[in-house]
Amino acid sequence: MAVPERDPAPAVTRALRALTVLAESRGAPMTLSELARALGIAKSSAANVCAALEEGRMIERVPGGYRLGRRTAELGGAFALQFNQIREFFSVCAASEPLRRELVQIAMLEGRDALYLARHEGRGQERLGTPLGSRLPAEQTATGRAALMSFTDEQIRERFRAGGLRRLTPSSLATAEELVDVVAEARGRGYALDRSASLEGIVGVAVPLPPWAPGDPPLAIGVALPAASADEASMARVREGLHDAVAELTNPMAHDGGGSRA
Repeated sequence: MAVPERDPAPAVTRALRALTVLAESRGAPMTLSELARALGIAKSSAANVCAALEEGRMIERVPGGYRLGRRTAELGGAFALQFNQIREFFSVCAASEPLRRELVQIAMLEGRDALYLARHEGRGQERLGTPLGSRLPAEQTATGRAALMSFTDEQIRERFRAGGLRRLTPSSLATAEELVDVVAEARGRGYALDRSASLEGIVGVAVPLPPWAPGDPPLAIGVALPAASADEASMARVREGLHDAVAELTNPMAHDGGGSRA
């Protein structure tokens, strides 16, 4: 019988699990007892973990328990700023006539998720889109589909075959083959669409954002529009703005090797 590997740093593992549990609570505070149950440890052990995380400003005590602290936002921002495109993203959006009033986001493809790294709020009255640091099923979002445009059909099948697709609305895709077809259409026209597949009443338009340096993950930049105002003229204006933004955010020294992403 195989012997389980010994955890080299159990305290660190518990702290990481605690942060993950709090992140998954979506802002709802958790009591010490709830955290202990979620971590499968004694309440006294959970108290020690929380004390260390609180001292490091990774979590904070509020009425009702604990929630993530501001330091986690600082670390998330530092991670995003590793990518050159994100450092320039906000000034490019602010200078763009088609984009300055829109909700514009950059997402990174991580596994089967679209992880949202940057957000330009625009000046519209409606607040759409996804909070920073959130994850959505890549197969159902315009940004996720745009990030997949550099993948081959077989690579998409391989990544999304197991377990089926995660449906969010009645308009969500249901199978990996549907996703392959949708991404193929996106490649053909040069941009990806999400018509209420990730959120009812929202149309997403997105384009791939080429990596600045070797090893950078697949990125995409997209706009979220209310379906009621997503007419062809608005969509064309947004697409033009996104393609112009990509031209501004692409490394002028980068060379396209013509290969597909693994």
